Amino acid sequence: MVEIPEQKIQEKQEKHAPFIKKYKPITPGRRGLCRPLNEHLWKGRPIRFLTIAKRQTGGRNDQGRITTRHQGGGHKQRIRIIDFIRKTPGPHVVLRIEYDPGRSGHIALIKDLKTEKLSYILAADGLRAGHIVESYRMGFGSYEEEQEKIDSGAFVAKAIQPGNCLPLSMIPVGTIVFALATNIHGPAKFCRSAGTYAQILSTGNEGYATVKLQSGELRKISVHGAATIGIMSNVNWKHRKLGKAGRSRWLGIRPTVRGMAMNPRDHPHGGGRGKSKGNRHPCSPWGKLAKGKKTRKKLNPLVIKGRPRR
Repeated sequence: MVEIPEQKIQEKQEKHAPFIKKYKPITPGRRGLCRPLNEHLWKGRPIRFLTIAKRQTGGRNDQGRITTRHQGGGHKQRIRIIDFIRKTPGPHVVLRIEYDPGRSGHIALIKDLKTEKLSYILAADGLRAGHIVESYRMGFGSYEEEQEKIDSGAFVAKAIQPGNCLPLSMIPVGTIVFALATNIHGPAKFCRSAGTYAQILSTGNEGYATVKLQSGELRKISVHGAATIGIMSNVNWKHRKLGKAGRSRWLGIRPTVRGMAMNPRDHPHGGGRGKSKGNRHPCSPWGKLAKGKKTRKKLNPLVIKGRPRR
């Protein structure tokens, strides 16, 4: 198994370090504000028919009770319809790179050069307007005749370009990929957040490919699955600092309150005179122990080696 040192990958990502915008501290909310510079993003509205309305629930169910904590408020949003499967073959031209409020990474608006159909896909790092991307997930399509004339290895090397989607069986060992699909017809499920990637360590082991995730986990994925070449866009998203609580509220994120600051009816650590949790072990609001007890289910048989833990 060929493995590329993570240091080289991190060095490539650190090249974008100067592209972090810091603000002059003229107000307390701007003192610690840091944002990635994304001057290439589209500044207009998205394509209307490729979006649907997002109906906010504030984390409440049909009875008005909170079922998901720390949610509520925020700016009105529309959900972008992303093509996670990418079965349409042929060349597609990238029209623009857009911001998506529903995810940390960016999305690309592409147009099929044959049918002129528009769609959104996850944008690879470095993808810009005017680039050509293709999907070989359902085979080579119109390139099957061309494949017979040239070496298959050279053709695959030509297809290994950022933004192209290929089956795992066709991707060379050691390639950096993102947006991994686990089966032949399924959508992308792994490495969809900003700056995430995985590395192909081996292919063809009893119909499975061995993939190393960023967490250090080694996992088996069917070779009939697919992945997109490159690293997910917006790699500097992890360096951002919101600067003030109000920006979290704009994103629909409500405060996280400590259990010791609550009332006894709201948390097992609540109540008491002063800062006291009553000599109780750390636990969740529902009394589930948070430390010292295993809470995970049995291991997944497709996980070869779990991620390192403390």
